[in-house]
Amino acid sequence: MRTNLAVKIVRYVDDHQPGWVEVEFVDAQGQRHIFVDKVPGFTSVRLDAHSSYPQPGQVACEVLSRSQDTLGRTLVSITTARPYHIESTEGASEFVVLPSQLST
Repeated sequence: MRTNLAVKIVRYVDDHQPGWVEVEFVDAQGQRHIFVDKVPGFTSVRLDAHSSYPQPGQVACEVLSRSQDTLGRTLVSITTARPYHIESTEGASEFVVLPSQLST
């Protein structure tokens, strides 16, 4: 199922068209992940080096599975490899997040 992961656009990194930004999110285990990609991959807002940051954004992703942890929280396993082949700066594309971090 295709959905979107909420991220925070934290800074503008490159003017190469159409502009590149760094975004981050924290997964269900409290680990921070960073993506760097083109502005349109995260928002429809036109951002540049003079925009104020942080800004809200989203990453298209696909739900792989749902589970429950020992605390009773629902966890959602997602991949950002589909549909647009987006990886974190560490090369990761599968993450476990909370349902509140996802939207359609």
